[in-house]
Amino acid sequence: MWTHAHHRPRPRHPGGPAPRLHLRAGIVRLGSPAAQRTFGHTAQEAERTRFMAFNQGFYNLFLALLAVGGVAVGLAGATTVGLTLVFAGVGSMLAAALVVGISSPPHRSAALKQGALPLLALIALTIHLL
Repeated sequence: MWTHAHHRPRPRHPGGPAPRLHLRAGIVRLGSPAAQRTFGHTAQEAERTRFMAFNQGFYNLFLALLAVGGVAVGLAGATTVGLTLVFAGVGSMLAAALVVGISSPPHRSAALKQGALPLLALIALTIHLL
């Protein structure tokens, strides 16, 4: 399925830039105006939740590594293992976005941003498999 002879395009980074941006915003720039707009927090809320954001940033990084590792493993020839890792990584990202969107109406915009790229990756992978 993931052979060089197959001419369908494959997603390069299934989780896209979102996990990396959330990691950076959650760890380095949580109190910045851009991060406050993205997450809908005030500077005071950002300071109170800094450790949670730090943890969440690494959680997102590990999901992205799972997905990117799946691509690498799949391209190396272990297609089933690779697809499993990619689907687990981006599927978890999308599930987290759905939980936020369903449970917190004020954060639906952030949930849409969080879930858009994983959803597109899942659609692309599904089309690729058909």
